[in-house]
Amino acid sequence: MRPTILLFDIDGTLLSAGGAGRRAVVRIFGDQFARPEVFDDVRFHGMTDRAIIRAGLERLHLPADEGAIDALCAAYLTALAAEIPRSEGFHVLPGVAALLEALAGRPQLAVGLGTGNLREGARIKLEHARLSHHFAFGGFGCDAEDRAALLRVGVARGARHLGVAADTCRLVVIGDTPKDIAAARAIGAASLAVATSGFTTAELMAAGATWAFADLAAAGVREALVD
Repeated sequence: MRPTILLFDIDGTLLSAGGAGRRAVVRIFGDQFARPEVFDDVRFHGMTDRAIIRAGLERLHLPADEGAIDALCAAYLTALAAEIPRSEGFHVLPGVAALLEALAGRPQLAVGLGTGNLREGARIKLEHARLSHHFAFGGFGCDAEDRAALLRVGVARGARHLGVAADTCRLVVIGDTPKDIAAARAIGAASLAVATSGFTTAELMAAGATWAFADLAAAGVREALVD
């Protein structure tokens, strides 16, 4: 088997947080600026956490410098840690646990994250889902606001994990939105997309996915990832 790096998105791919992330962001913009409605018409799917916060500041015509974003990210993580345990809609998506167990322990396979979540936000969600032990590395929303850039960070970390050069690896990005697919194509990776967050398999294939399935429990998913 060729050395392979798998980069999994989190929200809408591995789990649904039941809206906890949105509630946390809305709360901090309400608390700090009295403007919780600023995101009412914004769809977060595929956006990185820092990009969401930057967009909120820009909508309010406030400075969106790195210091301001860092401060709001810290407030967001505190709010998220409170929201996740009480989120009634939080659940792991179909097939995820079984797939991750099946991928574990393969020496030529590096299973990591490629997510717009801040690293600490990813930890909060995955520990609540009891999935964090499956992921040894990742590219995160605190590494870059651009999805392709954070995936490149994940690839570099995955290659180090395998002890090989990144350009010798097969790369697969697993996500649920056209933005995941576009980012995968930007780094020369294959993409496996799942229709678990509002996009149909037809829409995902039209966006350029290498494979599209209803969810990670579907027949053929495991074979696509370890081919």
